Amino acid sequence: MFRLWTGGIGGLHKDKGGTTFLAVLALVAIAVPIFNQAVPASSAFHLSPFGITLIGKYLCYGMLALALDLIWGYCGILSLGHAAFFSLGGYAMGMYLMRQIGPRGVYGDPILPDFMVFLNYKALPWFWYGFNHFPLALLMVVLAPALLAGVFGWFAFRSRVTGVYFSIITQALTYALMLAFFRNDMGFGGNNGFTDFKEILGYDLHSDRTRVVLLVVTAAALAASYMACRAIVESRAGRVIRAIRDAESRTRFLGYPVESFKLWLFVFSAVVAGIAGALYVPQIGIINPSEFAPINSIEAVIWVAVGGRGTLYGAIAGAVLVNYAKTYLTGAFPEVWLFALGALFVLVTLFLPRGIIGLVTARDTERGKPK
Repeated sequence: MFRLWTGGIGGLHKDKGGTTFLAVLALVAIAVPIFNQAVPASSAFHLSPFGITLIGKYLCYGMLALALDLIWGYCGILSLGHAAFFSLGGYAMGMYLMRQIGPRGVYGDPILPDFMVFLNYKALPWFWYGFNHFPLALLMVVLAPALLAGVFGWFAFRSRVTGVYFSIITQALTYALMLAFFRNDMGFGGNNGFTDFKEILGYDLHSDRTRVVLLVVTAAALAASYMACRAIVESRAGRVIRAIRDAESRTRFLGYPVESFKLWLFVFSAVVAGIAGALYVPQIGIINPSEFAPINSIEAVIWVAVGGRGTLYGAIAGAVLVNYAKTYLTGAFPEVWLFALGALFVLVTLFLPRGIIGLVTARDTERGKPK
């Protein structure tokens, strides 16, 4: 493990794009508190609570894109169901936040969340026990996506399901979870999900300071996730992973346990996506079954393709750019967004197969060639 991490850090020194990304991320984590807390609200440079929430959301989506790029860009595993892991992490955090409301809810029940009172629940379901404790919630943020990915991946990889078939069953997985979570008797709020959060660890979620702290924590989590992913792909295991992507049958023939490599990488990717979902929920203020929708997983694939598959930081950049465009277009031209997204994916596939980062690096390579 030590070699894995030191290999990743050593590789980072050679990775100018990754170094630039971490520098920009650090700048965002420093600038946001200053522009929100130190700059007066009357100033044009003041960052509003909405702006903080928007940046925090983009960073969470960046973590999701990073998780997907790790398995797709480096191992060739195209998952169309990563929104499931993102949502499970979000629901685990949402359960903790709902338990923190207590008697301050609409119905004033100190134990049961409002939706349970409304649906005539007589007692708290057993799987809600302990979620009033933050450490258990953090454990479930990691454990729930890891267990689902582990069980699902074990059966899929053991059966040697690959390519488009794997993509289809991952999409079916997240769709099935969406339908299940829409049911009121599941105990997860039905189609309304969880909302009306009050506080986290005793701090008011509606306070600007709490929002700033959550954004800084998200930036730190994104940086740590990037470093972990970079360490993996620069390690000896990373070489095997790329070999699986390029020639899976040959790698298996050489004696490497291909299924084991694919499984642990898939589980790690799911954990990163789950942590992203857990950081997303307290900043956005709601989690519902629509987060499981297959379109969300497909959008994540588009983020990675636009930014640059197999670059890590390119996937994050793609997530930020595409979601910024979505924020603008859904406000200015709401009926155009889906057409623009589809057109973007087609154009990138045809003309930028390596994404924006691939285009930039290709230009840098051309400039560096002797004339």
